[in-house]
Amino acid sequence: MNLKYRYKISIVIVNYNVEFFLNQCLSSVQKAIKDLSAEVFIVDNKSMDGSVKMIKKKYPKFNLIENKKNVGFSKANNQAIKLANGEYILLLNPDTVIEEDTLIKTIDFMDKKPRSGAVGVKMIDGKGNFLPESKRSFPKPSVAFYKIFGLSSLFPKSRKFGQYHLGHLSEFKNHEVDVLSGAFMLIRKRTIEKVGLLDEMFFMYGEDIDMSYRIKLKGYKNYYISDTKIIHYKGESTKKSSVNYVFVFYRAMIIFAKKHMPNKNVFFLNLSINLAIYFRAFIAVLKRIIKLSFLPIIDCLYIIFGLYLLTNYWKISNIEFPINLIKYSIPIYSLIWIYTIYFKGGYDYPLKIFKTIKGTLIGTIIILIFYAVLPKNLQFSRLFIFLGSLWVISYYLISRAFLHFIVGKKYKLQIKESKSFAIVCSEDKEYNRIKDIIKKTNTNISIIDKIELELFFNTKNNSYDEIIFSSKNISYKKIIELMSLCKFKHVDYKIAPESENFLIGSNSIDTGGDLYLLNLNILTSKENKRKKRLFDLLLSLTAIIISPFILWFYKNKKIYFENMIMIFLGRLSFVGFSEKIYKKDVRIPKIKPGILYPENIISVTNNSIIEKLNLLYARDYSVKKDISILIKGWKKLDK
Repeated sequence: MNLKYRYKISIVIVNYNVEFFLNQCLSSVQKAIKDLSAEVFIVDNKSMDGSVKMIKKKYPKFNLIENKKNVGFSKANNQAIKLANGEYILLLNPDTVIEEDTLIKTIDFMDKKPRSGAVGVKMIDGKGNFLPESKRSFPKPSVAFYKIFGLSSLFPKSRKFGQYHLGHLSEFKNHEVDVLSGAFMLIRKRTIEKVGLLDEMFFMYGEDIDMSYRIKLKGYKNYYISDTKIIHYKGESTKKSSVNYVFVFYRAMIIFAKKHMPNKNVFFLNLSINLAIYFRAFIAVLKRIIKLSFLPIIDCLYIIFGLYLLTNYWKISNIEFPINLIKYSIPIYSLIWIYTIYFKGGYDYPLKIFKTIKGTLIGTIIILIFYAVLPKNLQFSRLFIFLGSLWVISYYLISRAFLHFIVGKKYKLQIKESKSFAIVCSEDKEYNRIKDIIKKTNTNISIIDKIELELFFNTKNNSYDEIIFSSKNISYKKIIELMSLCKFKHVDYKIAPESENFLIGSNSIDTGGDLYLLNLNILTSKENKRKKRLFDLLLSLTAIIISPFILWFYKNKKIYFENMIMIFLGRLSFVGFSEKIYKKDVRIPKIKPGILYPENIISVTNNSIIEKLNLLYARDYSVKKDISILIKGWKKLDK
């Protein structure tokens, strides 16, 4: 070790509201520094989720810097770098897991290459897929153009078009590269002393590109090494499909271009980036519309076509079919069936045929109710409605079978409602601990098997929905290796941290990390969001219509009426969470602001009870709960 420095390595982690991921990251870091002279800095950017309390309790020997506000990624890193006294500085994201020998291998690599300025490693996501941002090229105008307009995605292995992620370079070999990821960047302290700290103009994204560029300008080399791997779960803010990500990332590229490129290049790059931002936003909106409406439109056309064919039954019997029924009723019937199937979840993926049948039956009842109140001269045949509903059910059965067996992929039918789990561990006690967590946080469980590590490859792992690894019995290195080798599209991986009551994983590269702590996502499931919105819509509309009669029950009549309008427009909901709860507990799912809160069901001021009521509302949501809260708190609708 260089005698100039007190430690061989200083590890810097910037945290913002990812307590459980940070806990797992620090656990892996603790194991990795076991045989190293190391210091660890955690810079917390004003988290509200209990991160600070967790650090103080579980990792008291680590250095904690508590910021009074979110100062951004670059500035927070710089705070720790200034205090660090290690020969090497590691910038590490909190939503990562490193192998036990990752630090030793990367330090050893740099020790043998004195001209190396920084090193990055092979990164995988929570499903074991390689993350291409592990190695990148500088965003020169041509490289940026290929990236922005999608050519790099079309030709990822091309030496020309795939330059941004250096797709022509094997992920399984070590390479000298231009840019390393800020999720794991090991830099010599003396290199930082020469090139300077992270540029604080980059609030989020781009700071790693800028640092990599300045390192190379000083004559040092950046290396990607594949000898060791880390998991990078990728936070919600880094979703590639996020519009926010597109704007923030490309704005960071503009800052980089203005700082390092000639003026003539900056103009064209700036222009192309701005055009690309709006082009990509337009494409994203268009893709979303097509994705949401394509299948329902096709279904609607086929249903209308089938109903027109049904009219031939009456024509064969020489019964004149009313022209108005053909012109208006058939399209209206079709739309009612489509909408009721949609609200029952018939278009949620994976497709569920029983929800389609339920939606059809509900639609049929609604059509019959409207039919019953029509004048006699407009009523034609209930038999047509019943036969129409049979056609709709038959069409969905045939079309969904076709999509399942011929098209496949996302159109696969969900044959089973329950999920199967496998726990990879060696101790029965550990198996039972993880099994209890699964049972508390999941419903509709079909099986929870135990797999011994030695028998992992002899088991049909692709038959499970989720595989959970115990970090108590299995090293992080082994877990990462197994995830990399066994990549099944339909299988999700989770890690059970030792002696903790949660599981952590990630379902895809396009989603942020997820965890099993409490199953709070029930409230924000597509079906429940639709039910909640429909409840709000119908009740607010009713309240607006009868407002002349019920306004007199309220003191603040104007506020009450405005509240009903805002609920009808979708700006508010009858029941939601208070801002106070959101600030206190980031686990609470984000929904529309409510006029009433879960605690309105009983008169309570105890903060602990209020917190539990909100968590129970999120975990066990049903429209019945909204009705119950509304019955108890209807007098507060003018607040």
